[in-house]
Amino acid sequence: KGEEKSPLSDYELYKAVVCLANGNGGLLLIGVEDDGRTTGARPRHGSLTDPLRLKAAIFNNTIPNLHVEIEIVSIDGKPIIMIKIPRSDRPVCTGSGLYVRRAIMGTGKPGCVPFYAHEMDSRRGNLGLFDLTAQPITSVKWEDLDPIEFERLRQVIKQYGGDKTLLAFDNFEMAKALGLVEGDTEPKHPTLAGILLLGKEEILQRNVPAHEVAFQVLKGTKVEVNNFFRLPLIRIVEEVMSQFRARNREEEVMLGLFRMGVPDYSEQGAREAFLNALIHRDYQKLGAVHFQWYEDRIEISNPGGFVEGVTLSNLLVTPPRPRNPRLADVFKRIGLVERTGRGIDTIFEGQVRYGRPIPDYSRTTEDSVTVILRGGPANLDFCKWVVEQERAGRTLSLDALFILNELQYERRINISRAVELTQKTEGDVRSTLENLVEYGIIEAKGEKKGRTYHLAANVYRTFGEKAGYIRTRGFEPIQQEQMVLQYVQGHGKIKRGETAELCSITVFQANRLLTKLWKKRKLLRKGQGKGTYYVLPE
Repeated sequence: KGEEKSPLSDYELYKAVVCLANGNGGLLLIGVEDDGRTTGARPRHGSLTDPLRLKAAIFNNTIPNLHVEIEIVSIDGKPIIMIKIPRSDRPVCTGSGLYVRRAIMGTGKPGCVPFYAHEMDSRRGNLGLFDLTAQPITSVKWEDLDPIEFERLRQVIKQYGGDKTLLAFDNFEMAKALGLVEGDTEPKHPTLAGILLLGKEEILQRNVPAHEVAFQVLKGTKVEVNNFFRLPLIRIVEEVMSQFRARNREEEVMLGLFRMGVPDYSEQGAREAFLNALIHRDYQKLGAVHFQWYEDRIEISNPGGFVEGVTLSNLLVTPPRPRNPRLADVFKRIGLVERTGRGIDTIFEGQVRYGRPIPDYSRTTEDSVTVILRGGPANLDFCKWVVEQERAGRTLSLDALFILNELQYERRINISRAVELTQKTEGDVRSTLENLVEYGIIEAKGEKKGRTYHLAANVYRTFGEKAGYIRTRGFEPIQQEQMVLQYVQGHGKIKRGETAELCSITVFQANRLLTKLWKKRKLLRKGQGKGTYYVLPE
């Protein structure tokens, strides 16, 4: 906040503090203009600024009271007031009752906007402090639930291996056991989870306006299918997965005497991604869950970003943190999703075991989660090989599949890339890599930080790429020396960069190779620095 033109009023100061506290916290600099110029802060208490008095003023003028840290520093000889503001787990307002939050404005710059009541519930849900789906909806009665949906719920429990003890209960007892209704006596009010799963269509539309699912098939700019559903969740899942199966082609390959179907997309992976979108969406935000089928990919998106603690860099290893715990628990108990809560593993395995790129979450923002499942032809040789390994009793972990899938595309992998790919510790990754080496599936090359891994010769043969092994494995030192000497005989001289390209090695390794030949007196060194080159002795 700059004070070049006018001093920052107490009202604006408290507003800025509340704005940051209702976001992720942050550092407020008074005396720095929006363009980054340091103009200095004006004294707030006579001829100076007392950090303790300012801290007390902020504490007394925020509800609930905020504890901030204040420091006055000098930059370019000008005083700057630094206020470190913590993130608040509860909505904070100024003493006058003003609620604001930080947001990106239409200009692309951050600013403060009104913080509405429904947004407060969404934020508490993001932080795991509030479960909207566990709240009873007092405007809805027990009679507003659909008996047909209860029967559909029972069929799901039977079909997907849910909690069979639920089948012995009558409708009310089952709803009570699942947390879909509150109250033992009249009036009995369904929770939001109960309405989403069992509510009649008109009740859903009237009481949960944010609930909507779109299934779209797009070819180029043409929309071939554009279906929108505002039905109970289980019925939506059945409708969408029915349309998915109708379009999901399979290619058959022979595996010995058996036929194996290789689909365009893994049904388990796509279903888990879709169910995740339904479970984790923010039901306070308007907008549909989208299941979009393009010619080369499927995109599934939902309103509401990742919850607190989940990021792109820990997606595979963080403990399950559902935005809507009650709804997530119901889906687990009736058997629709993984009971361990690790459905994300199913989504990723559905891609990599068919030799396709891993799911892409890079388009996820603060306001929505998007996963892209890339399609295209499966690597049939890779699919067959994975199944053969499993039949031989050599079950490959998800981390191993990640690494092998990467080696298909990139030929080589090092420790740092494997850590990035699997999101595991370096120790875990080394263990996985060394196990694959022991199995004879991959081979290691190089030492210490320069150590890389590539597919073994027998795996390349299985994939029908015998020459690929030679290109990837590289050449032995003696072969490299002969290649360099033959090159110099034909071209008269050789430089470090040319050596690296010729032998498929790094520039550093090329320098060592040339120095070695020079010390053996097989080459003469000419020039200096970047102009150094090597020739044959006279």
